Amino acid sequence: MTREVSDLPDLHPGVSRDAATPRDSLIVSLLPVLVFAAILGGWEAWVRLAQVKRYLLPPPSAVVIALVEEPMRYIDAAVTSLSAAIGGLLFATVGAFALGVVMAHSRALERALYPPALLLKVMPIVAVYPLFLIWFGFGIWPRVLIAALITFFPVLVNTVIGLRSIDPAAHDFLRALHASRSQIFWRLRLPSSLPYLFAALRICVPLSLVGAVVAEFLSGASGMGQLILVANGDFDTPALFGAVIVLAGLGVSLTVGVSYVERRVLDWHDSYRGT
Repeated sequence: MTREVSDLPDLHPGVSRDAATPRDSLIVSLLPVLVFAAILGGWEAWVRLAQVKRYLLPPPSAVVIALVEEPMRYIDAAVTSLSAAIGGLLFATVGAFALGVVMAHSRALERALYPPALLLKVMPIVAVYPLFLIWFGFGIWPRVLIAALITFFPVLVNTVIGLRSIDPAAHDFLRALHASRSQIFWRLRLPSSLPYLFAALRICVPLSLVGAVVAEFLSGASGMGQLILVANGDFDTPALFGAVIVLAGLGVSLTVGVSYVERRVLDWHDSYRGT
């Protein structure tokens, strides 16, 4: 004998089955802010009470002062690093997607091209970057190429998987309608690959920043990497923490931007319906 849903025991008696009230939603939204504020407050109090040396661990207030006193120092460095990161990510995305399309349509070409692509993945950046400096000088191009090198493989793999993760029934239906390979690609394979491609971009956005900053470490070029090196050499830990905060903010902003574009492009996808 079946039982009605209303007759089943409440597994969470403290939680109402009704929709959350605006007050509950506000509390949930404020919880991360309150936790973050508590961490900063505890950090500030501990550093001051324990009299920790500033060059070992600065209080959050000192980091804020460092950011406020020289904002253009961080803005200029951030723009430089961001330009290299975005440029590298665009190069990697376009190149990896084009190569992924070729590999997804031919098993023979996949077996031939996958080893060189994997070689790019495992190639040490420290060993390759001096060659880029010799070939392309000390401008922005070596940093762009390092950012592209570090983000190429994830986009390639997800592109190939996405282009092959199609609904067999939909594929057979298009074949029955005598659709060409290009029509199948644009109407089925490409839309099916977009969730995988955006997933790769969410991973590669912070990786591109890492690649750009590492390249600046190795070359001493302007950007967040150079700012961190100078702050480290001067034992200026407030500036060092400020650079880390700026980089984290850049990574979060880019990731949120990619997620926003993903939501707009994939509003038809099952994972976004009703959200």
